[in-house]
Amino acid sequence: MAKVPFHYVDLRAFAYATEDEKRVEDALRRFLPEDAELDRVENVGHHGDRIAVLSARIENADGMRHVLDALADLDDVDRVIDELDQRVDDNCALFLRVDKQAAFRGEVRLGPGITVRAKVEAYPAKKAAAVENARETLSRLVDGKGDE
Repeated sequence: MAKVPFHYVDLRAFAYATEDEKRVEDALRRFLPEDAELDRVENVGHHGDRIAVLSARIENADGMRHVLDALADLDDVDRVIDELDQRVDDNCALFLRVDKQAAFRGEVRLGPGITVRAKVEAYPAKKAAAVENARETLSRLVDGKGDE
């Protein structure tokens, strides 16, 4: 994939007090380049429990390719393509949630736990253009996966 039609990709996961934070970090790193820095912010939940928020922003093309290559393993990528009108907002951001437990096991599937937000390049910056760019990119991922 030569061109990456995203300005950046943000990934975020919560590590609740009942979870092993290192395992949550490992699940998140499943999608990140090796050299990606993780930000950590500690919050307190409604009942006083600790919640660590782990996040990373990928802004370079090689890093975004890495994230997209990891997402290419998503079994439901066709479903995501079909739902792009609902997954891209008016600010041209594409949203996905992938299963944190599955990611820890090395699998990629839609589900709760890790939020992926990708700012789609679109000129003009309109939702319809962003949806089309995201559709082309995800379709290339599906086609490229079949070449393996």
